Amino acid sequence: MTKQSIISVKNLKKNYGDFEAVKGISFDVFEGEIFGLLGPNGAGKSTTLEIIETLREKTSGTVIVDHIDLDKGPEDIKKIIGVQLQTSGYYPGLNLSELIGLFGGLYNRDVQPLELLDRVNLRDKARSKYKELSGGQKQRFSIATTLINQPKIIFLDEPTTGLDPQARRNLWDLIKDIRSKGTTVIMTTHYMDEAEVLCDRVAIIDSGRIIALDSPDKLIDNLVATGFERPREVKKANLEDVFIKLTGHVLREE
Repeated sequence: MTKQSIISVKNLKKNYGDFEAVKGISFDVFEGEIFGLLGPNGAGKSTTLEIIETLREKTSGTVIVDHIDLDKGPEDIKKIIGVQLQTSGYYPGLNLSELIGLFGGLYNRDVQPLELLDRVNLRDKARSKYKELSGGQKQRFSIATTLINQPKIIFLDEPTTGLDPQARRNLWDLIKDIRSKGTTVIMTTHYMDEAEVLCDRVAIIDSGRIIALDSPDKLIDNLVATGFERPREVKKANLEDVFIKLTGHVLREE
């Protein structure tokens, strides 16, 4: 079955004066996949996401999102995507249910706050303020806000940074669940194990260019085919697995 492209980026460039942050990159994201953008700080991955999200202007190139040309219909694109809000986007005096109701009004959507909080395992925090949540709970609520307008695509920028192993794995389950319900996910991460577990395909960006694009398994196989060997034996488990086994897989909040 032919995979349908839901995002198509062609020869995208972004300059800041004489500095080329994004140097003519091209890629497609398929409908219903988890697609990862990987790269060191300053590689251009966040700039690329912000352009697709309509938050930053491009210098040149073409971006098509669900058959909508970014140049012609940025407002239409905004209606079908979900983007994580920054902490500053949450009114401190409102609880989680009230915040979701507020955002639903902004999107002109009839939202059931408890149903949405159920999806991210936060129903018991419905009357809590955002500042009262643990790190993992804040990230799950942040992802919940991306789902308010029932988007076709959500964008997650380093969603598990700073979380402990249990909270990270809980968030992985949430992201996979969102994808299983038909939403396309585009994410950035600095954790290679996270990309390997979650992403159907990844694009590795360095200095504003895509230097590799394929499934994690295929990229690993290609490296092994060159004769590469890890400097130490690859064990059947790692220290994170030990931590989870000893402390329990069930999420514990701070």
